[in-house]
Amino acid sequence: MSLANQIEASAETLRHRLGGDVPGIAIVLGSGWGAVAGLVENAIEIPYADLPAFPVLGVGGHVGLIRAGVIGQRRVMVLAGRKHAYETGEADGMKGAVRTLAAAGVKLLVQTNAAGSAAERIRPGELMLISDHLTLSQRSPLFGEPGDDRFIDMSNAYDAELRAQAQAAAAAAGITLHEGVYAWFLGPQFETPAEIRMVRLLGAHAVGMSTVPETILARHAGLKVLALSLMTNMAAGMDAQMLSHAHTMATAKAGEAQAVALMRALLPALQI
Repeated sequence: MSLANQIEASAETLRHRLGGDVPGIAIVLGSGWGAVAGLVENAIEIPYADLPAFPVLGVGGHVGLIRAGVIGQRRVMVLAGRKHAYETGEADGMKGAVRTLAAAGVKLLVQTNAAGSAAERIRPGELMLISDHLTLSQRSPLFGEPGDDRFIDMSNAYDAELRAQAQAAAAAAGITLHEGVYAWFLGPQFETPAEIRMVRLLGAHAVGMSTVPETILARHAGLKVLALSLMTNMAAGMDAQMLSHAHTMATAKAGEAQAVALMRALLPALQI
């Protein structure tokens, strides 16, 4: 089955399972954000395995399940898990999933991730709203796409109006929400101190191994994007902590309450 047919079949399955009423907001949960899935009330669950355009996942903490329902009177669809480029070396692992969301009627993709802080002012356990990104790997999920629409404008990749709404909602809830630039490294190895010095010179405030490919795909598909990072560590060379996936997951788990509080506050405030 071609990818186009997989997307069509997956979108039809979503519409059927949700009674023809697909939420306008989809949330992709990264590490540290898994508890957001538990906020969904009256949830309808759809495994990725039932959607032929969705990926098979291979990273701990990414379960491969959609939970559609209500969070704070806002209908949403929560995607528990993403495919990372470091699993295959290709950046298009979420192409079918993102295009399915757009085909089914989603308007806004809210992305979340765990990241390392490259800014002294943003400490582990704190949250950052992504204002822009650096594609350091120079890998694109649009490689091989035909036609002129592959030349997608990325000047407003992370919607400015939605960022303002998110900041206002966080402030009203008493939650500190930093804002800054996210640098995407391919991984899976962590960055070196020299690489962190480089990206700090380039203006990055956080580093990570996800999110950027899905943002490119979402903008190409006509979706707006809002993205949030939970800081799990200071980046390499900025303190004495040895980096590991286990440490990232443990710190992400400790920050879940803050992440959940932010999501609960901002979803009702978003105007799409």
